[in-house]
Amino acid sequence: MVNVTEKVLIVEDEAHARTGLTELVASWGFRTESAEDGLEGLDRVRQWSPGIVVTDLKMPRMDGMELLTRIKELPQSVVVIMLTAQGSIESAVESMRMGAYDYIPKPVDPGRLRTILQNANRQREADANVELETARRQSRDSGVLGPLVGSSPQMKEIFKMIERVAPSNVSVLVTGESGTGKELVARALHDLSSRRLKPFVAVNCAAIPETLIESEIFGHERGAFTGAIERRAGCFELAEEGTLLLDEIGEMPAPTQAKLLRVLEDRKLRRLGSKAETPVDVRVVAATNKDPQQAVASGQLRGDLFYRLNVFNIQMPPLRDHASDIPAIAAKMIADMNERHHCTISGIAPDLLNRLLAYDWPGNARELRNTIERATILAGSGPIRVEHLPPHFGEPGYATRFAPAPEAHPSFPQSARDDEHTVHVEVGTTVDEAERQLILKTLLSTHNNKTRAAEILGITTKTLQNKLKEYSNATAASASPSEIDEPVIVAE
Repeated sequence: MVNVTEKVLIVEDEAHARTGLTELVASWGFRTESAEDGLEGLDRVRQWSPGIVVTDLKMPRMDGMELLTRIKELPQSVVVIMLTAQGSIESAVESMRMGAYDYIPKPVDPGRLRTILQNANRQREADANVELETARRQSRDSGVLGPLVGSSPQMKEIFKMIERVAPSNVSVLVTGESGTGKELVARALHDLSSRRLKPFVAVNCAAIPETLIESEIFGHERGAFTGAIERRAGCFELAEEGTLLLDEIGEMPAPTQAKLLRVLEDRKLRRLGSKAETPVDVRVVAATNKDPQQAVASGQLRGDLFYRLNVFNIQMPPLRDHASDIPAIAAKMIADMNERHHCTISGIAPDLLNRLLAYDWPGNARELRNTIERATILAGSGPIRVEHLPPHFGEPGYATRFAPAPEAHPSFPQSARDDEHTVHVEVGTTVDEAERQLILKTLLSTHNNKTRAAEILGITTKTLQNKLKEYSNATAASASPSEIDEPVIVAE
């Protein structure tokens, strides 16, 4: 069980007092860091996420009162204890009205400080337990679990699994189609755990260039590579004592997967360019929209990493399989959109709700959210009606109707263009040529949607792009001068 307040930040402009307090608090078993004024202290709160801040009231650049105000604006919960010189008691009392936990006159009485720190620990743990029980009761009574909504049998089962595994520190693998809410599951796991007062960090492995992903996740030292002008903490360190979501884990390069496995096993990481190992305490949740067993079989995901992550698996159902939850999910989305866009939508018209329930939602909850957001902005107030839906909503081919059509290209076999669903391969065709025809035909069928084509083919988007680049180079190399201006397929 993680001690949610074991980090204490000392903010004091007098060097000797700062050093003495830091060493004193550390001797009581707390992890400590220090800052010389409120401005530096605020930066350390954001980066280091302490549970308690002990700050002097009078400091240059940013005093303790302003630091308290700025801390209360942050999403994390931090206990602030104010240090006051003689004659500043009125200011100390005012700081408590503004949200400080307590104040201590200077010179500091070590016994009183230790008692206050221990009491703050107990109160934060009690508050966390009350909030956890409230969240669990809310899920049982109203079909809501943190950011997740649903009363269908499928969602109730998901809620039970989340409640069961959240208090532990085991890794969780969340699987399901794109848009089903895998990140929401990770956030619910975080919110129902003892790590809830610590950072939640989400990183999409597919969105980071291969050359940068190791630095983003594990961090780097100054000079580790060209452009590394300063030391930078990676996602693991940013999520210290909290939760790290590694989305699209199957898109992570193999060398980075190997290093991730080592970190999960040893609970230590080495930044790029560093010789020293740094201990980390992070709960890892991984997510993928692919079948993980197939990803392992195809070499996209290391088998040993899969088994290390798959201690507990949560499979998110597609929205079409629990359509009865659409009214409640849509209502939650409307409330969010009203606040975000300053609208006053009162609900959904019955005929529109019937349309929403009849649609298959290939994009799942993400597509529903986009549809609700568009309708909310168009309507502005009152109920959302059918006329606020996108044109041709729900019609055959609606999901790809507005996707860009693929350009005609000499690399597409004419037989593939003639028949929409068949790749014609004659005896004597090489394996490479058959593969090329299959890839190009699949791209044609998905209207050049490379992500969808890669899913159908069972390969990564990066592999598909490399294949297309090969075909483009081969076409350009074999073309006569008169053919060079013809369009060629290039990877995006």
